[in-house]
Amino acid sequence: MTKKEETMLSDGIKRYINLKNLIFFLSIVMFFWLARYFYTGFGGPTELVASLLPIALMLQILHLHQNGYIYKRLSPTANGILVVIYIGICLYALYHFYTEYEQISIYRQGSYTREDFIMGLLIFLLVMELSRVVHAELFWMNVVLVFYTLWGYLSPIDFFWHPGTSFYRVVTSSTVELSTGIYGQYAQIALTTIAAFLLLAAAARGFDAQGAMVSFMRRIAGRSRQTIPQTAVLASSAVGMISGSGAANATVVGTFTIPLMKRYGVPGEFAGAVETAASMGGLIMPPVMAVAGFVMAEFLDVPYWSVVIRGFALAFIYYSTLSLSIYLASISLLPASPIEAETLPIYDQLKTAIFFMGIIFLTILMGVLNYGEQLSGLYTGSFMFLLLVLLYLYFKYVKQDPAAEKDKLFANVRIMIETHAEMTSFLTLLLATLGIMIGLFTVTGFINRMGGMLLRVGEFHIIALVLMAWMFGWLVGAGLPPTATYIVLAVIIVDPMRKLGIDPWVAHFFCFLIAVWGELSPPTSLTAAVSARIAEASFMRTMFQALKLCLPITLMTFAIFTRFSLVMNPGWLMIRDMLLVAISCWGITYAIFGKCAHNRSANIILRAALAIVSLVMMFHPDTNVSLMMAVIILPATFYGVVLHRRIAPPKSEPQPAE
Repeated sequence: MTKKEETMLSDGIKRYINLKNLIFFLSIVMFFWLARYFYTGFGGPTELVASLLPIALMLQILHLHQNGYIYKRLSPTANGILVVIYIGICLYALYHFYTEYEQISIYRQGSYTREDFIMGLLIFLLVMELSRVVHAELFWMNVVLVFYTLWGYLSPIDFFWHPGTSFYRVVTSSTVELSTGIYGQYAQIALTTIAAFLLLAAAARGFDAQGAMVSFMRRIAGRSRQTIPQTAVLASSAVGMISGSGAANATVVGTFTIPLMKRYGVPGEFAGAVETAASMGGLIMPPVMAVAGFVMAEFLDVPYWSVVIRGFALAFIYYSTLSLSIYLASISLLPASPIEAETLPIYDQLKTAIFFMGIIFLTILMGVLNYGEQLSGLYTGSFMFLLLVLLYLYFKYVKQDPAAEKDKLFANVRIMIETHAEMTSFLTLLLATLGIMIGLFTVTGFINRMGGMLLRVGEFHIIALVLMAWMFGWLVGAGLPPTATYIVLAVIIVDPMRKLGIDPWVAHFFCFLIAVWGELSPPTSLTAAVSARIAEASFMRTMFQALKLCLPITLMTFAIFTRFSLVMNPGWLMIRDMLLVAISCWGITYAIFGKCAHNRSANIILRAALAIVSLVMMFHPDTNVSLMMAVIILPATFYGVVLHRRIAPPKSEPQPAE
């Protein structure tokens, strides 16, 4: 063989055997393995996780290596060697569980072999190391918990004292026991219900339906300068249906909306704050609900649709109030001059229609036909994929539309499969890491001690319990992502609240709303950081403006204790309480952002009065009193908006922000 032929052979091998194709191969394996499980349920979730968790970890390792290496300070060769070692650990764990699953899950529970322990130790260390790279805050919390689990008997504070346990127990409880830790409930949720719903996001991403949808929302909202910021509200609420991350939502939508707002004179800090607040709402928006909704359904042992329908009520309150907040602030900042509407190809309009048809199809399957979560996700993802393929083929080969030229069928399908595998593996690592945390909390007895303390506080007064739980949630949320915050709060707070007579639905949604608010809590809001970076604005000013926009909505966290039908009783009672909370939030929003009169003193007095009446309406225990007050607040707010439009617009034309 000549040197030229050897070079050609080498190039041919590299063309097909490379990192990208290895990721694609593993993505295909995970995609079709999960699709088969969603359809058949074969083996159950525990066996599924035992088989697929190593593949999920391999995907995360390869993605990290592809995106600039896992260890930036080491050479490419050293990184490559470590990647091979990590992949070897995953393959060993996969093989061990494949050959010993029945023995480990049934016959050896509580008395494991040395090989079981070695496998568990290796996978434990690997998950800890990957979490250090990807979820540093969770890693350090788990490190502290490991030390606390081993040497809790050294604590000088009686509340934290426990007799300690062995390192063997730390490893086995986090791995081969299967009911807790890495292979436990949380990783099972990630690879079952969550992965099924991520099929919708993958189909939309594969054919760029998200980008088409953002452009469509821009066309709807962008009729004047004052309504341009509403583009962020509409687009983020739509993307939030399939995105479980505020930061990801801000990245996808903010890349379009923030430069658009700045182009029409919106200050950078305000543009970033608008996108931050709008992306936060995506955490509430069903059907994904920041992934926490899936865990909530598992905790409450109810169908996921029961959580989703309550989530829609909360999302209506959030986005209607936020939209009003932004509109009132925009009137004060920008003139009402119309702007030229942008054209949108019919191809992209139909992509947007297919996206919303998918959401409607999912709603019918779960809410009307009572299909399970996994089958509903599988059928809806297939439905969206089929329609998007047919749309592409029609516009590409029948109409020969130039708008379809940017799409390539195989490339789009590959993006879809890789997107689903990447999102699923990322969330599997996150929830496996949380499994370690909750498992160690359980082993040390910390959950029982914290619950007992909250019960004693609640015996003093229920409001004291609510406030203490909120402060604890704020502290947890300042360092953890929303899903992790919700799980920690639900495990620790819900049981004491339930014992004091608070309905579990109310307690769980209280934890959920605290977790969502924690995404914006100072000083670690990742969503605000992403938006501020895109806006080229101050992070702190962007974050505090977003807090101001969300202030009336923050009260919704506490309103569910008085307007409890909002989360307890789906139906007319839920709609009634949803409207009562929404109207009171609208009144408070106008009191903060509106202008009632030119005279400063009269303006302050009227707005303060409206705020007080709205707060009384929100928290008054007598529903009849709240209904009577709503009859006053709603027309007063509507008239106030009309008045605000007349007296609040700026005197001069703003210049486009740089």
